[in-house]
Amino acid sequence: MVNRAMNIIVKDYDKNWIELYKKEAKKIREIFIGELVEMNHIGSTAVPGLKAKPIIDIMPVVKNIEKVDIFNEKMIEIDYEPLGELGITGRRYFRKGGENRTHQIHFFQYDNDYEIVRHLALRDYLISHKEVMLEYGKLKEKLAEQFPKDIEGYSEGKNDFVKNMERKAIEWYRKNKK
Repeated sequence: MVNRAMNIIVKDYDKNWIELYKKEAKKIREIFIGELVEMNHIGSTAVPGLKAKPIIDIMPVVKNIEKVDIFNEKMIEIDYEPLGELGITGRRYFRKGGENRTHQIHFFQYDNDYEIVRHLALRDYLISHKEVMLEYGKLKEKLAEQFPKDIEGYSEGKNDFVKNMERKAIEWYRKNKK
């Protein structure tokens, strides 16, 4: 059983999140030499102006998802906990910081279009749709106050909003990124 306990704190956007992403991305690139196809800063910390939990989400895209497991020990050496797929088929998930999480890594194989597009579309949609971004930030702030130590409650509270936004984002992304 994976310990999902975490402190839920939503903060105003911090431009230092970009630097924190770059610092970790460099470490990951050094470990996954020859396997990495691309690296992306995803999630709320990748959206300028969006209130967010201060957790840097990184999405490395690799040639072969099965080979990611070979690097678990090296990831542990840089303080990441390997958790396998953790509910998303075809993903390899790593987290850093325990209950006060600082980073999450979501590895996907290069041909996993659905997951890759879903993450990039949401990020880019929020960057391009300020009114949605601000509404989403307010919702997250309210839910963090309501569920300060309950990630399931927090996640469930945003589920309908996120699913609707994700659907619109993917449609928008496919139209605009061709």
